[in-house]
Amino acid sequence: MAKIFVYDEFGPEDTAMMQALYSRSPKSVVEHVEKVKQSGSGKFMETFYVGYGHMSIADCGSTTIFIEQLSMLADKAIQDNQLYSGQETSTRYIDMSQQAIVDPLATPESKAIHDKWMAFYIDNQEAVQNFIKQKYPKKDEEDEAVYEKAIKARTFDTMRGFLPAGITTQLSWHTNLRQAWDKLSLLRHHPLSEVKDIANDMLGKLKEKYAHSFSHQLFEEQETYRGYTVSKHTYFQPETSVPFKMSTTIKNEELENYTDILINRPIKTNLPTFLTELGQVTYDFILDFGSFRDIQRHRNGVCRMPLLTTKLGFNPWYLEQLPADLQAKAQELIAEQTSALDKLETIPEIKQYYVAMGFNVPCRVTYGLPATVYTVELRSNKTVHPTLRKIAHQMQGALQTTFPKLLLHCDLGADDWDVRWGLQDIIKK
Repeated sequence: MAKIFVYDEFGPEDTAMMQALYSRSPKSVVEHVEKVKQSGSGKFMETFYVGYGHMSIADCGSTTIFIEQLSMLADKAIQDNQLYSGQETSTRYIDMSQQAIVDPLATPESKAIHDKWMAFYIDNQEAVQNFIKQKYPKKDEEDEAVYEKAIKARTFDTMRGFLPAGITTQLSWHTNLRQAWDKLSLLRHHPLSEVKDIANDMLGKLKEKYAHSFSHQLFEEQETYRGYTVSKHTYFQPETSVPFKMSTTIKNEELENYTDILINRPIKTNLPTFLTELGQVTYDFILDFGSFRDIQRHRNGVCRMPLLTTKLGFNPWYLEQLPADLQAKAQELIAEQTSALDKLETIPEIKQYYVAMGFNVPCRVTYGLPATVYTVELRSNKTVHPTLRKIAHQMQGALQTTFPKLLLHCDLGADDWDVRWGLQDIIKK
């Protein structure tokens, strides 16, 4: 009969050593635990992971890093990773009015741009909230507290479009030791100084805590390659941007071999992952940066990081949620801020800090079929931000047209008020 042991009391390097010993010893983990206590994992990690390139050992030890007071841009840079696991501050449920702002230029002109975005965000929350209440009055069967939370969530969802990308946030990053090095070795060369500083700070703290797992020798050729790659290809900047396009390498005739599991799949059930071998689905589309943050959360694929600019205009949805008089003020503000941004004497990467998150960016995502179906179905729900939900519906339509026998469980109803926004919260019982 199989024996089961659970050891959660050890640190990442100890846990990694205990697992690694399975590959070299037939003895029980009970004995391995004693070996860890006697010899210590530090020397083991130094000898077998860093020293001899057995990087899989570092896959077995994990840690959690908490990062605070970083810009939305730095936040997205850390999360630009298929293997990222963690959480971040939600602009739907948090009032961002008290958050600090990263202002790398620190000039009167750059500060004025930030101040004007924030003034609009702060000063008009009450007016927008009252407008939404008039548009969606509480129904008798709706709980008062849940309704009020839903109103606030919709208000924040609307006003987030006017937050500058330099606004600070916080996030956690749960990662194994190997993946931490792999990601940070690239972030050290990021085009934004803020990101480079954060990466080096994280590496310093990890080296301090797990010295033997982060004693990598840096080679000039590797560093040069990393620096070139990151500087050249961090941001997705296509010459032309299309409103929406789908392409795929999946062949219908191959997919039809699995018709039985395609048409019998229950709702909220994933397709088997082996279907990923059939090929990929790529979507190109235009979406506001605020909602790009939501689509980027799907890790089982590639989501390119766009350069945030004003070139593709401000997403009209945010304006449509405002009362008429406020719409006019918002349009004046956007025109004024766009002109001020054009006058800033700096590189496009730095200008991102002063661009509001309601501006559109070019997006490209590539998934295997199971991940495509999961993303399309999840993001079609009414609780999803309407600008992203619109894209999800276009994804569904293109996917269904290309693969008629593919069953999709999507919510294709028209956008409407959904009090469930007030239930998606973490509260004390």
